[in-house]
Amino acid sequence: MQLKDLIFDLCAVPAPSGFEERAYARVSELLAPYVDEIGTDAMGNLIAVKRCGKPNAKKLLLDAHMDQIGMIVTEIHKSGFLRFANLGGIDPRMLPAREVKLLTEPPIRGIIDTMPPHALSSEDMDKSIDAKKLFIDAGLSAERAKELIPLGTAAVFAGEGECFGEHQICSMALDDRSCVAIIIKIMEALSSHSLGLDVYCLISTQEELGMRGAVTGAYAIAPDYAVALDVTHAATPDSKKGETMDMGKGAAIGVGPNMNRALSGLLLDIAKEKSIPCQVEVMSGNTGTNGWVIQVSREGVETAIVSLPVKYMHSPVETADIRDAEAIIKLVAELALKLGEEE
Repeated sequence: MQLKDLIFDLCAVPAPSGFEERAYARVSELLAPYVDEIGTDAMGNLIAVKRCGKPNAKKLLLDAHMDQIGMIVTEIHKSGFLRFANLGGIDPRMLPAREVKLLTEPPIRGIIDTMPPHALSSEDMDKSIDAKKLFIDAGLSAERAKELIPLGTAAVFAGEGECFGEHQICSMALDDRSCVAIIIKIMEALSSHSLGLDVYCLISTQEELGMRGAVTGAYAIAPDYAVALDVTHAATPDSKKGETMDMGKGAAIGVGPNMNRALSGLLLDIAKEKSIPCQVEVMSGNTGTNGWVIQVSREGVETAIVSLPVKYMHSPVETADIRDAEAIIKLVAELALKLGEEE
């Protein structure tokens, strides 16, 4: 499967934080041909390994999270409208009139309510949106809603992935299904090579709620090296200079205290040697990625962070350049081979 098709396939699976079962099933199916074992843990993480066959081999961990932002139904109003809370960080400004999918069986379409501008005063037009006052309209009476949509039902934004412009792809859940797809493609690339170390894949849960799956997954695996793969903010005309990465310029290699300097340096050396497009992303503190918790797991892990620049993060129209994703695949696959040579 081509990379863009794989990304669209994974992004189409509705799996918000705490409700990752559907993503687990699909990723297991796609990753299985390239690994020796796949299992899970109490957090619902997917943990897979490709063994090199050497006794006491060192371990390289590749991490990407499978959860996406979403919503959860907290109350059914007497009108039949559904009150909800967010699962992960969602900008309330983009919620009104947004179409969502309620994860019932079968799924139910909903629309987040909004007042038309004709009914708003000029004062109301200037006010910020209070997400706590918004509801999901499923077109149902209260009685029918209670029958079909139990409290605690999750929801995600509706929409499909599509190609965008010359090299860009646009979809909900690129954060972080794009990097899950990248890991699958890395393992596919490594399948034709002899490895010098064991490569573990941690497709982790609940990152959007505080990197929770990575905490337990990394502890269980106890890797020697780790690469956390996530998205980062891509530049747009209104973005702050120095705080975003350029799309189309390759893998964003993190540099800072959350990263092992030698491992970051090795990635940069590999990119130069293999002519793989890359850019340096200075990350001065908490990176907001699973690398933050993986680095300090157990007695510490030599950790690198490689990111895919994405526009419009945490929206239904996250956008990335497919060439950057391809660069990450080449870069991290070469890193796995290089680390294996050194063991």
